Amino acid sequence: MPTTTADRPGRTLQFARLSLLAIALGLATFGLAACKGGGANGPGGKLDPKADKGPEAVPVEVATAGQRSISASYNGTAALEARADAQVVSKTSGIALKVLADVGQHVSAGQTLVSIDRDRAVLQQAQADAQVRKLEANYRRATQLAEQKMVSANDVDQLRFDLDNARAQLRMAKLELAYGNVTAPISGVVATRDIKPGNFVQINTPIFTIVDTSRLEATLNVPEREIEVLKAGQPVQLLVDALPGKTFDGKIDRVSPVVDAGSGTFRVISAFDGGGLLQPGMFGRIKIRYDQRADALVIPRNALLEDGNAPAVFVVRGGKAARATLKLGYDDGPWVEVRSGLKAGDQVVVAGKSALRDGSAVKVLDGAASAQPAKAAQ
Repeated sequence: MPTTTADRPGRTLQFARLSLLAIALGLATFGLAACKGGGANGPGGKLDPKADKGPEAVPVEVATAGQRSISASYNGTAALEARADAQVVSKTSGIALKVLADVGQHVSAGQTLVSIDRDRAVLQQAQADAQVRKLEANYRRATQLAEQKMVSANDVDQLRFDLDNARAQLRMAKLELAYGNVTAPISGVVATRDIKPGNFVQINTPIFTIVDTSRLEATLNVPEREIEVLKAGQPVQLLVDALPGKTFDGKIDRVSPVVDAGSGTFRVISAFDGGGLLQPGMFGRIKIRYDQRADALVIPRNALLEDGNAPAVFVVRGGKAARATLKLGYDDGPWVEVRSGLKAGDQVVVAGKSALRDGSAVKVLDGAASAQPAKAAQ
């Protein structure tokens, strides 16, 4: 049957009711899903665990404060000097007939280095010797005649004076002849040679330089505050730039008792055995140990904070970093002594401390505590 105009309003009303029912059912379904755990923050209505997580722990390496032997020392630098050196000069002039030493050769005191032509000196000695013999004979005859009252006492005295003068001339001639052999004034090593065979040697002109390398010395200008602790006889260690990895032992030979008013320093001279690898002129680093503690509480030097304030470190306590202010004692290479502020067994941060603040959470890396100092007996 064809639809009439009167039936259309009823069908429209029915369609509207069905639409409203569908919307209501959809809202109810969404609400039920939300109650069962569906939501914007994740399954079960739980929040993202990353959303409420605190600051991450800072990874650090630590070392344990412990006891070991530590020394107090003074460090300085100085050049090595020979104990003695001498310039060899000739006391006469002449032609060098022989040169008996060369650079690098060890010579002894009194050893002949150069032989000079002495023909003229030999003749002068012969003349002086003949004059002495003549005057000795005259003096003997005059003495005999004086006993017979045949020669006056004045003549005898004059002959005696002439004889003494002739004998002095003879000694001078012998000395001049001896100057023909130029000898070493000290024992040591020939450092320079300025003469060759056949050269004419001028009087008082240096021809050799000899350096005594049997003992070497190093002079330190030490601040006056150290004058009470540095004494003669204390052991000294020397490191030389030219000989890396080698250590040389010596001792303080003498200490100047006078402080220089201008620089505020006093001189400390250390002595080392020469004759081996050490040579004059080498630059060395000197360490003088003047005290030692057998069981000092120490930490690695790299644990100290470098912030310009009082000495301090970060200590790991309860998983957090705590700043501890220290009172330091002796300083010995990679170790520093702690007089107060720590106790044995405390873990101090040696790596990663630049990222820490007081109270920062830390994570100690495995194996980082291997820097624990050993006992002196170990």
